[in-house]
Amino acid sequence: MTTTIVSSTPHSLTAGRLLVYGIVLAVGLLLMFAPFLFPDVRAQEVAARICVFIVLVASYDLLIGYTGIVSFAHTMFFGLGAYGTAIALKTMGASFGSIFVGGSLGVVAALVLAVLIGLLSLRVKAIFFAMITLAAASVMMVLASQLSEFTGGEDGMTYTVPRFFSPANTLIEDADGKALRIFGVAANGRLALYYFVFLSSLLLFLTMLRIIASPLGTVLEAIRENEMRAEAIGYRVVAYRTAIFCIAALIAALAGILRAVWLRYTGPDVALSFDIMIDILLMVVIGGMGTMVGAVIGVVIMTLAQFYLKDVMAAGASAVSDVPLLPDLLNPDRWLLWLGVIFILLVYFFPAGIAGTLMGKGGHK
Repeated sequence: MTTTIVSSTPHSLTAGRLLVYGIVLAVGLLLMFAPFLFPDVRAQEVAARICVFIVLVASYDLLIGYTGIVSFAHTMFFGLGAYGTAIALKTMGASFGSIFVGGSLGVVAALVLAVLIGLLSLRVKAIFFAMITLAAASVMMVLASQLSEFTGGEDGMTYTVPRFFSPANTLIEDADGKALRIFGVAANGRLALYYFVFLSSLLLFLTMLRIIASPLGTVLEAIRENEMRAEAIGYRVVAYRTAIFCIAALIAALAGILRAVWLRYTGPDVALSFDIMIDILLMVVIGGMGTMVGAVIGVVIMTLAQFYLKDVMAAGASAVSDVPLLPDLLNPDRWLLWLGVIFILLVYFFPAGIAGTLMGKGGHK
């Protein structure tokens, strides 16, 4: 007989919580209108990447933040979704059917591997499970590089997407037969592609919010806090851990599909690289583990830093060019140094992550 686990701390709307929700709402609105607010190609790439990585990071937070599972295989599931879609678009042609077939195969492969890893490994201690997932991710990286006939090897593969998503496709015509411009932005396939990525990411994120608000989310938090107690009151811990591992793998694979369709390129460096896994970990820690909304904040900060920190440093170096030493310190080539400094400061001043600290969470939740 099981006992319902009830959270002992109600989520009151404190000032910090309201601030976090306000930030997340502002980010959501900026992403919703990004094509009109930031019409250049680079800014739209940043916005689309943020959408996809919010889903990817939030799905990883389901594991590490809400259940206490440390996995290094999350990019493997992300890559399976991306490669399945890419291979299908390359071999079957640029159609929605190709996206569906390839994406479905990638998702099925991710689920099968997640079940196998979960059932075989989740009974072991955390560090050993982490090493098993790291080994699995490394094997997948090697396979993607070696099976060049199918994956394009180290160079990856380029492909075309359905014509509906092509910039040459006119969604709405004006009086002259050209693409209607909405606030200066052409209503073409590129706009449709962005909103395909945005709306799909929003749906996946809302699904994860629903999961953590359900009884399943409460059980996962109980397992994280005290696995033996959860087992003692009747919950099958291994079954729940395997289930959430599979759910996270499924969502990561779906995020991979979105990334592949947006980029029109898939390779080890953008789908399976361990650098992506490091980025995911940093984004979770910066945002706040076990907060879900922290994924939004962490992804935005890291992505903006990766794309624009060099530009800011170049402008700063130019502004202080007459000051000794400072231009050299602000050299854009040293952007990783300053990114590390920013990360250290964020961890020091926000020990539970930005969202976690502002919402008054001492640790995970």
